[in-house]
Amino acid sequence: MAFVRAVRVAGPGRDFLPTPDEPVDLVLADGRIVDIAPTGNLRPRGLVVDGEGGWLLPGLWDHHVHVLQWALTADRVALGEAASAREAASIMAAAPVGDGGRRVGVGFRDGLWPDEPTLELLDAATGEVPTYLVNADVHSVWLNSAAFRREGFEPPASGVLREEDAFEISRRINAVDPEVGDRAVERMARAAAARGLVGLVDLDMTWNDEPWQRRVARGFDTLRVSYGTYPQHLDRAIAEGLRTGDPVRGAANALVRVGPLKAITDGSLGTRTAACAHHYPGDVDNHGLLTIPPDELVELMTRATAAGLECAIHAIGDVANAHALDAYALTGAVGTIEHAQLVSHADIPRFARLGVAASVQPEHAIDDRDMTDAVWAGQSAQPYPLRALADSGANLRFGSDAPVAPLDPWGAIASAVFRTRDGRDAWQPHQRVDIDTAIAASTAGGSTAPAEIAPGARADLVIVDADPRTADEQALRAMPVRTTLLAGRVTHAS
Repeated sequence: MAFVRAVRVAGPGRDFLPTPDEPVDLVLADGRIVDIAPTGNLRPRGLVVDGEGGWLLPGLWDHHVHVLQWALTADRVALGEAASAREAASIMAAAPVGDGGRRVGVGFRDGLWPDEPTLELLDAATGEVPTYLVNADVHSVWLNSAAFRREGFEPPASGVLREEDAFEISRRINAVDPEVGDRAVERMARAAAARGLVGLVDLDMTWNDEPWQRRVARGFDTLRVSYGTYPQHLDRAIAEGLRTGDPVRGAANALVRVGPLKAITDGSLGTRTAACAHHYPGDVDNHGLLTIPPDELVELMTRATAAGLECAIHAIGDVANAHALDAYALTGAVGTIEHAQLVSHADIPRFARLGVAASVQPEHAIDDRDMTDAVWAGQSAQPYPLRALADSGANLRFGSDAPVAPLDPWGAIASAVFRTRDGRDAWQPHQRVDIDTAIAASTAGGSTAPAEIAPGARADLVIVDADPRTADEQALRAMPVRTTLLAGRVTHAS
């Protein structure tokens, strides 16, 4: 049992309080909120968490994370500030050789570089040390000749591998010793709890069931986790009886559960492979690509649904989004479209009509604003349509796609509400959402079915030092988190 004293509710559930601006106390028991009353009207019992007039929200979620890949990023070379291929190659040349005798850099964005990556350029800078540069969108990897020899791939002149070949390289460089990886994941989870996170959806591109069985066996209990399965493992998942919502096998509690089938149906904006109705600038034959044909997608989703698995369908371009929505309509599957970065105006209302949640990453809109204006200038569909989706009744679920953007729910909330960062004018301000929608979208159920502060609700809570409903963009990003509770248990205290 626990007692939360003197907090003001700033998230879902606030409107049901008789005096929403006044401090309240909460009694927590058996992982639930048992009672709420104005401060001083309830008897403290058990552990007392003094809110000291802070603001209380339901615990926050990130609905799209590549957990191990994000956890390992801290030990890799950051390339987000590289302004050219030559600069990125120079940064890697100066980087220390890491574990495994290789250099790994992450986070470059080459869409607006004045020069192009080439094998010759990277070889000249990095020599015989195997060197890997992973694009911020993870859909392409730039390697030197030593890395190509190590991996057994034939190098193209660009030195760049895209889509499935790039994913295979990422899987290999992420295949660290389990002890090393699990420690990194534990550190990542503590850092996430320090930002108010109580749960996430893990979509690492591997067989996730085994690592999560191992992690819960060694005591992982910092976050709720729902983990995905990819098409290459669907037969195994069905044979082993995995069903969405079931606790991971061998767990002593239900914090970690089986999640959806994750299927990637097109590429990305940064790699210029997102499937779009109009061609990419200067390349009339490039409309992106569909990595799963529509009929195959329907078959996959039908099998997953019959086996009790929900679906999470990666679709970035407008063509890919249309096909994903068609597949939901044909199969009756339950789940999400991941990213929904470019959606035709006619398809926006279909999310709500079909009950398909839009699992979106608001920080991507800010990271990609210049690239979107340049690379998608000729597209007729709506890029990053947060407000349009919300107004149509779609359920928004916010995430980061970490490591594509940092795992920080306050960054996602700020980008959704203000559509800017670093003092720039708001980008496409008509697609802003209000703060209440953004907070709701950052909880377990999303914008139309949020977690609430109410008797009977889960005691997954976060107390912050400032009122997010009145905070400006910079204050939201820097939101001080005082306490995070998971099922009434403190997972972070400042």
